[in-house]
Amino acid sequence: MRHRVLASLGVVVAVILLVSLAPDAVAGQGPSGAATADKVSTPPRTPWGHPDLQGVWDYRTITPLERPDELGGKQVLTEQEIAEYERQQAEVRNRDRRDGTPQADVQRAYNHFWWDFGTKVVGTNRTSLIVDPPDGKIPPLTPDAQKRAEARRGLATNNAREEGGAGRGFDSYENRPLAERCILWRTAGPPMMPGPYNNNVQLFQTPDYVVIFNEMVHENRMVPLDGRPHISQGIRQLLGDSRGRWEGNTLVVETTNFTDKSAFQGSTQNMHLIERFSLVVPDTLLYEFTVNDSATFTRAWTAQVTMARSPEPIYEYACHEGNYAMRHGLEGARNLEKAAAEAVRKGSR
Repeated sequence: MRHRVLASLGVVVAVILLVSLAPDAVAGQGPSGAATADKVSTPPRTPWGHPDLQGVWDYRTITPLERPDELGGKQVLTEQEIAEYERQQAEVRNRDRRDGTPQADVQRAYNHFWWDFGTKVVGTNRTSLIVDPPDGKIPPLTPDAQKRAEARRGLATNNAREEGGAGRGFDSYENRPLAERCILWRTAGPPMMPGPYNNNVQLFQTPDYVVIFNEMVHENRMVPLDGRPHISQGIRQLLGDSRGRWEGNTLVVETTNFTDKSAFQGSTQNMHLIERFSLVVPDTLLYEFTVNDSATFTRAWTAQVTMARSPEPIYEYACHEGNYAMRHGLEGARNLEKAAAEAVRKGSR
């Protein structure tokens, strides 16, 4: 995580300078603030002729997925507004603050040294990563998706009440979240999203495959380019089933066959994801993804993330496989259950 921060800081600064001094060189903007198609017209090529996107790409940014309500219809920030927003975020995200309650201090988790959100708005100065719809918001949920969301909130409330007690929250390790069990992290994708640290992805290419290797939880997808169909709909995978193709100089990856455990932004296992990778300048990659799930969202929606080439390698991410603390969490729940049962026994005398 943090071992690469100092070395990669120069890369982030270079990207910010590029955006500040010549934003149109990174990507033009259409009326919605989305990047237009003025990509690199003659990108470097692999020996077999495909655009060469290989390397490590850093996608740290403090730009939020959705546009904050207070910004209304404002799609792009001025340089002065960016400076103020970055100052505010540096203060809010500072994990070494000691204001507030002891509980708030504990909830900040690691010291600030270990976090790597990034400190800058990277890209075309947009107020959200979402570029479509133009309001920068995830589209409204369908009635069925609203019911699922309410059910999840109810379960979360019950778990919070029962945490450490006899509730289903700690009945078994299987009840714990996938990220807590070091199985799947929501920022690793697909789709990939900027997160608190390990915002790095490495692309490998052969004539027949592209490998997308994410530093977070060391996830990787081997994407065939030979036109083969997706696997049977009866087979479901945590990372889905990805198939790639080239559209001009853009790598397009379509992914289906998700499980109901992935649930990106509350989606169902039938989410259809389209990702696009394009060079906009030699050391800047535009990553765009479109989410389509008619059972969850009232319309498809698209987000864009600007990635900077990094000189650093991808390091192993040690997630304490299975989480060493899992045993102690379950053990604590059993002890509390015993204590509660003992209290009831004594009270019944």
